[in-house]
Amino acid sequence: MSQPFELPDFYMPYPARLNPHLEEARLHSKQWARDMGMLDDPGVWEEADLDAHDYPLMCAYTHPDCDGAELSLITDWYVWVFFFDDHFLEVFKRSGDLRGGKAYLDRLARFMPMGDDLSMPEPTNPVEAGLADLWVRTVPSRSADWRSRFAESTRNLLNESLWELANINRGRVANPVEYIEMRRKVGGAPWSAGLVEHAVGAEVPARIAGTRPMRVLKDAFADAVHLRNDLFSYEREVGDEGELSNGVLVLETFLGCGTQEAADAVNDLLTSRLQQFEHTALAELGPLFVEYAIDPISAAGVLAYVKGLQDWQSGGHEWHMRSSRYMNKQAVSGRPLGMPSIVNLLGAKRLRNFTHVPHERVGPSRIPDLYVPFQLRLSPHLDTARRHTVAWCRAMGMLDSGLWDERRLTDIDLPLCAAGLHPDATPEELDLASYWLAWGTYADDYFPAVFGRSHNLVAAKIAVERFSAFMPLDGSPAPPPANALERGLADVWARTAGPMRLDERRELRGAVESMCASWLWELAGHVANHIPDPVDYVEMRRQTFGADLTMSLARLRHGKRISQEVYESGPMRALVSAIADCGTLINDIFSYQKEIEFEGELHNCVLVVQNFFDCDYATALGIVNDLLTSRMRQFQHIVEHELPVVCDDLGLDADDRRDLDAFVNELRDWVSGILNWHRHCFRYDEESLRRHNRPPRFRLGGPTGLGTSAALLSTRAGDAHGARSTSPSCAAAGAGTA
Repeated sequence: MSQPFELPDFYMPYPARLNPHLEEARLHSKQWARDMGMLDDPGVWEEADLDAHDYPLMCAYTHPDCDGAELSLITDWYVWVFFFDDHFLEVFKRSGDLRGGKAYLDRLARFMPMGDDLSMPEPTNPVEAGLADLWVRTVPSRSADWRSRFAESTRNLLNESLWELANINRGRVANPVEYIEMRRKVGGAPWSAGLVEHAVGAEVPARIAGTRPMRVLKDAFADAVHLRNDLFSYEREVGDEGELSNGVLVLETFLGCGTQEAADAVNDLLTSRLQQFEHTALAELGPLFVEYAIDPISAAGVLAYVKGLQDWQSGGHEWHMRSSRYMNKQAVSGRPLGMPSIVNLLGAKRLRNFTHVPHERVGPSRIPDLYVPFQLRLSPHLDTARRHTVAWCRAMGMLDSGLWDERRLTDIDLPLCAAGLHPDATPEELDLASYWLAWGTYADDYFPAVFGRSHNLVAAKIAVERFSAFMPLDGSPAPPPANALERGLADVWARTAGPMRLDERRELRGAVESMCASWLWELAGHVANHIPDPVDYVEMRRQTFGADLTMSLARLRHGKRISQEVYESGPMRALVSAIADCGTLINDIFSYQKEIEFEGELHNCVLVVQNFFDCDYATALGIVNDLLTSRMRQFQHIVEHELPVVCDDLGLDADDRRDLDAFVNELRDWVSGILNWHRHCFRYDEESLRRHNRPPRFRLGGPTGLGTSAALLSTRAGDAHGARSTSPSCAAAGAGTA
């Protein structure tokens, strides 16, 4: 029987190396699997299965430099995790036993104690026995921070198997964004990254473990590992196991294309994620070490970890080419290397990411039918908020800098957005929401105009760092503001934070800081003329759009009783991300001409898709609109099918469920209000764009009055264009609008 597709030419710039202690690990791991009872159930594994899979070979390739004892320990972990995967398949996935699977997974968490006391329950199956043994052998040499991160990755790996099972039971194929995010958890590569730290004898310092560069390195590593696995395992997973969690199948379904075309697209995404890893390691680690004063020994440890992740990529690829577990018989076909093959092998498509010509004429943005199935409601206090917002912006100095004037502010009509986001707001609440939107949108326009044109990233970083002082947690006075941005932030913060608890203030300030820091990422991309990787773009866009701020304020306003446990559950996080993506995609569709033609912007999903697929505007627009629709349907799916399970599992009472319903309704209002605002403000239509982007006119000293207009000089039109604004992030729903 022929393969379902021909394996593509893989970009793999790091040579695979083999650990010399392979045979020692083979002997040890087979005996260990037998001791744990993994070979006693022929329905899962027999000894021949273990031999054929050859996990010691995988570990010897992925960890080429550790000693024999460490390689044996690492190999035992992988034997355990693959046994778990196959055991869960046989016992729960094939039978569709969702309830039994949950009870099974809940119990496994008890075999990862975090304190000095490592006592555990008596194991009742090989998976529990293996985890109990490995935990005691692994964690004593690790810090509390590493234990916590590794335990979280292990729990994610185990618990998100329920997501796969739930999708199988419903015959549901995930959308691409949902799939990438969930695959990181259930696929286990972040868990593998934790073992890389152990294998190289180093740890990522706790103070930088949560920073963007370290997160992106781990996520890009994980995505590449998973996408490669999806290509090699498609035949077994989709054909034999009925698996729906496979990237090739996801893109087949989403793009409506053939299997070969989907496989090639997955390989392109795999290459893009590897190159994102390289870009982050080369461009962002050095500044990170300086910013956090990382000492040379710790920095060397981080670099050893990065090298370990690279070794894992090349070793994992080599193992996939050899293991009987995967589709690899035709991997080396001896076909001649034509130009497409050479381009793929060299990863040369990355050149497209840096060669975009800004300010190309694209014409008016085309707006397709957008799937937003919620009824719009508007606040009756809209007209009053419009008057008050103009007065507030004038008082803050936003109309004095030349960046905005009253006509432009009126055209943008931010109170219209706030009125849709908060239809039930009091007049005071609607004013406050409008002020937040005005501040965020002014900052949105200010950063590219002031820092983007000058490429002064240092000054932009200083400006962002100063913002925190204007959001005091203890109610103390803010320092004297240096400009309209700081004055506006100090004012809107004081109006908002006054009645909040300390933990609520901290959450709100963190959301503002996250949004502002993400503007630096956009500016850096603009300076480098770099169109971002699709995955990095979608995830950062939520921050540049102010989604964290938006959701934080919505939660504080309507969901004061929503517990942290509910808010941090997988379905709740997925719900928030899905609706946030709908908002960002709406904005990118409407703002395409504004950003590409008038601002020379690179951070727009339509352009990112054009660049990734090397397709025209109409094709890219269709893909982006399909993605918006699929994210909206995912939001509806979570509300209908997944949140009720969360409510039942956590025992929420009637009041808790009403608060959760209120939060969900706030999200519906949020996306409906955003769409309505984009349709009716004067910010994105071509006539308004040409009016707003006329060259500024500067009057020379000299005669004034009738007949002296010749003394006015205009700047070139191109000089008036900055990097771009970032996005909507709405008041008691967020902050800025692109």
